[in-house]
Amino acid sequence: MTMPSGPGPVVQRAILTSELQRLRLDCGATQDQVAAALDWSPSKLIRIEGGAVGVSTTDLRALLRQYGMQDGDPQIMRLTEIARDARQRGWWAVYKKDLAQPYLDFIGYEAGAAMIRSFQPLMIPGLLQTEEYANSVTVEFVPDHNQRDIVVEVRMQRQDLILGRDNPPQLHFVLDEAALRRRVGGQVDPVIMPRQLRSIIDLISRPNITIEIIPFSQGAHFGLMGEFTLLDFDDARLGDVLFLENAGGWDLTVADRDTRTTDYRIAFENLRQLAIPAEETGAFIEEIVESMG
Repeated sequence: MTMPSGPGPVVQRAILTSELQRLRLDCGATQDQVAAALDWSPSKLIRIEGGAVGVSTTDLRALLRQYGMQDGDPQIMRLTEIARDARQRGWWAVYKKDLAQPYLDFIGYEAGAAMIRSFQPLMIPGLLQTEEYANSVTVEFVPDHNQRDIVVEVRMQRQDLILGRDNPPQLHFVLDEAALRRRVGGQVDPVIMPRQLRSIIDLISRPNITIEIIPFSQGAHFGLMGEFTLLDFDDARLGDVLFLENAGGWDLTVADRDTRTTDYRIAFENLRQLAIPAEETGAFIEEIVESMG
């Protein structure tokens, strides 16, 4: 599988919309004023700035001229290239009819993240799962066999592309001990979980992967409310992305529009304070593997 070299269309679109909003505000213009000047409906500009639709090269150039740029300006060329990349289809687009849109949007942002931080109270994170573990977990939540195969297939593709990137993101996971102790797949094959844990031990040696464990002895903590993932990006124009997943579905928050991303950043650091030192993670997991016989 060819590894993508850029941040991907979802991140490129987010960069573009951020730039277009900034340029309009720098001109002191409202969306209604710009739309009227271009003889557009206000909803068209709202959708473009909100990232709900792509923007054609013709419309983009018209916008940029409205903001005072002249043809041949390097800024126009740069933003046109970003817009072209933003219109590309990500590999996940073929699953549009099979998976919920918030999850697909998350995959798109994840593909271009520079840092991924995730807390998991009960299960091994998807990016660390072996395929047999992924199958054993998914069978409990997705009764339809074909749909189950798609869920696992997408999870394995995410893993291959994130871990296999030429310049992979920093991955930082905090897990509750419960995620390691539960014998997922044990009814089918008792070695599924030990193999999963040994796979994690192998991954710890990678310089871009940090895994920390909160032992049972720490008692109750914020993380018992559920799993969450935070994505950071190299581009300063992009805020954090927060992704929550539970039995009710998915929730994606882009940037710090309602303070939730900040709250969860603080929560992640607080959870880290409860974890054993990262350099002890391998030995801790090895003891659990041995206890499984």
